[in-house]
Amino acid sequence: MNKLQVRIAKVSEQKTLEEIQWEASLNNPGDREVLLINPDAIELPIKQIEAGGVFVAEVEGSILGFAAVLPRDDGNSELDAIFVKPNVWRKGVGRALIKRCCTQAKFSGADFLHVVGNPHAEGFYKSCGFELLGTTQTRFGVGLNMKKSLLLI
Repeated sequence: MNKLQVRIAKVSEQKTLEEIQWEASLNNPGDREVLLINPDAIELPIKQIEAGGVFVAEVEGSILGFAAVLPRDDGNSELDAIFVKPNVWRKGVGRALIKRCCTQAKFSGADFLHVVGNPHAEGFYKSCGFELLGTTQTRFGVGLNMKKSLLLI
């Protein structure tokens, strides 16, 4: 994608990022019904943005997606969110966000980036180098426990 940039999110972008989360989530048929019943699930805390762990992907000032990474108690990092506008799915936006989150996690001292992924995104995560560890029950159903090694980046 031409001139795609990934940068740290600004607090003033919170609502825009939540709108992208809504749009991306509602375009996944398996997520749509449960999210409409539980609208509180779509929230990007200001404190998370202020901490510098939320990144946006944009082209010419237009935000196309975002991702968030958090520290874990074990010294590794957690990919807490990744959402991309549906009209740019499969164009490298998500992969660029994962790369930036990996860089941030490595910089913070993590050896692995973990994620509890939605089963419909398993192929995406695997293509980004994540390995499946197992499953876990989440508020909305089964999630995939996955991790990506940061030792070689």
